[in-house]
Amino acid sequence: MDEPSEPSQASAFLPSTILPRTFLIGGGWDNPGVYEPFLRAATDSPGSTPRIACVVLDEGEGDGERQFARYEKALRSAGDCTPVPVLVPIGARFDVEAAADVDGLLVCGGLTPAYQDAFADCLDRLPRLLAQQRIPYAGFSAGAALAARAAVVGGWLLDGVAVCPEDTGEDLDEIAVRDGLGLVSFAVDAHAAQWGTLPRLIAAVTRYRLPHGVAVDENTLVEVAADGRAHVSGLGRAHSVRPAGTEDGGVVVRSYGAGESFLTGLTGLTG
Repeated sequence: MDEPSEPSQASAFLPSTILPRTFLIGGGWDNPGVYEPFLRAATDSPGSTPRIACVVLDEGEGDGERQFARYEKALRSAGDCTPVPVLVPIGARFDVEAAADVDGLLVCGGLTPAYQDAFADCLDRLPRLLAQQRIPYAGFSAGAALAARAAVVGGWLLDGVAVCPEDTGEDLDEIAVRDGLGLVSFAVDAHAAQWGTLPRLIAAVTRYRLPHGVAVDENTLVEVAADGRAHVSGLGRAHSVRPAGTEDGGVVVRSYGAGESFLTGLTGLTG
C-alpha cells in the first residue's frame, strides 16, 4: 500500500499581478465551448490564429498521436487555432522550451502521477515563463490537478478506508498530494460528479490541512483571473471545499454553476 505523500514547501505562488490566466477543465468531451475563453486569452489581436501547445503523455504505440487528435478536434471546434502536439513519453521530462514560442499551453489528461513526474523539473521555471510571456495555461483533468501548488494526483483510500471508487485511484492506493505548478492557490480534482472524486478532495483538504480545494465536473470550466476570482462556465458545477475551522476537522462545501464566481485567494512571492 502506498504511503500518503505531502507536497514540499519549495513551490510558491507568483505575485498575483503577473500570474498567467489559468483555465481548469474537469474532463469530458461533450462541450467544446469550455475551450473558448482559453482561446480568446491566447489570441493577441483580432484575426490572429493562436498556436496552442498540447502536452500529451505518450504511452507509446501511437497512443500519443491518438490522444492529441482528440484535443485538436475539440480545440478547433471551439475556435480558430493551430494545435501543436508536444508528446512526452512515459518516464520522460517536459521541455519547458516547448512553451516558449506558442500563444497558449494546454496540459492534457491521462495518468496524473505521471504528468506530475514529467513536469517535476520545471515546477518553478514554467510558471515564470508563462507569466513573463503572458501565455495562458489550460489544464484538462490531470492538467487541471497539476495547476495547483498542492496537486492531488490520485489515490482512493485514506488510511486504508475507501473514500472514492477504486477505478479513480490513478494507479495509487492512498491519497497522494505532491508538488504542482502553483498557478492557482487551491487544490484541484476533476470528474467530480461523474467519477465521485469530491470525497477524495475533501479527504485531501482535511488530511493535508489545505486551505482550499475545488472539484470540477466534466464539461465544466473554472477560469481563474490574476486577482484570484474564479468564474464557472459549462454544463456542470465546481465544488469549493474549505476547512470549517472546527476542532472536528469538518469542511464547508459550496457548489457553483455556470455564470457564478467565487474568490480563491492568492499568496504572493517576494524576490
